[in-house]
Amino acid sequence: MGRITDTVKVLLITNVIFFIGSLTIGNSAFNLFAFWFPYNDNFHFWQVFTYMFMHSHEGINHILFNMFLLFMMGSQLEHSIGQKKFLFLYFSAGFGALGLQLLFYYLEFQPGYQSFVQAGFDKNEILEFMRTGRYSTSVLKYTTEITINDMYGAYMSHMVGASGAVSGVIAAFGMLYWNQSLYLMFIPFPIKAKYLMAFYFVPDLIGGITGQSLYGTTNIAHWAHIGGAIIGFITMWYWKKNSFNQHRWY
Repeated sequence: MGRITDTVKVLLITNVIFFIGSLTIGNSAFNLFAFWFPYNDNFHFWQVFTYMFMHSHEGINHILFNMFLLFMMGSQLEHSIGQKKFLFLYFSAGFGALGLQLLFYYLEFQPGYQSFVQAGFDKNEILEFMRTGRYSTSVLKYTTEITINDMYGAYMSHMVGASGAVSGVIAAFGMLYWNQSLYLMFIPFPIKAKYLMAFYFVPDLIGGITGQSLYGTTNIAHWAHIGGAIIGFITMWYWKKNSFNQHRWY
C-alpha cells in the first residue's frame, strides 16, 4: 500500500474532526452541514460541499467503513495520478453522488407537488404543509396518499457521508489496479479489486432499483454511491485514454 499521502491524511483528519464536532454540537450541526432537500428550510448552498464530511451518529460504522476504504486505496491512487487529479476526482465524485441522489429525490417530490398545484395551493401553502405535515384532503382528488408521503419524504431527506466520494476512489482504483489483491478487515484472505468493486456496488444497484436494501438498513443513499462510482469510472477512463504515460499523470 505504501506511505499514506498528505492529502489522504488531511481528508481522514477532517472527517474525524467533523464527526467529533457534530457529536458535540448535536442536531444543529446536521441542520447546518448535512445536505437537505433544496425546498427544506434547513438547506444552505454550502451543504453541497460540507455533507461529504458529515457522518451518521448511529454508531461508528458509517465513518469507520468510509475512512478505512479511503485509507486502503486513496494513497496508492494519488501516487499514480497526482494530488491535483486525486482531489478533482474525489470531490467530483462527491458532487456527482449528490446530483444523482438528488435527481431521484426530485422524481419522488415533483408528482406530489404538482398535485397540490392542481388543487389550487400556492407555493407558500405547499411549503407550510411540508413544514407541518398537515394538508387539506381536497388534494386527494388529484393524487394518492402514497404520492404525498413520497413528496414529504423527499422534502425531509438529507444526505451525509463521504461514501459518494469514496465510491469514486474505489471505481478509479479498480480501473487502474483491476487484478490487485487487497486485504480488508474481517476477511482472512486477499480479494482482488475487481471483486471488491462488485461486492461494493452491486448491492447498491439492487437497492436503488428495488428499494430493498441488502445492508439491513433503509437510510442508505444507494444512488449516491452509484453516482460517485460513475464519476470515478468516467474520469479515470478519460485520463487513461488521453493522459497516460509510462511514468505518472500530472
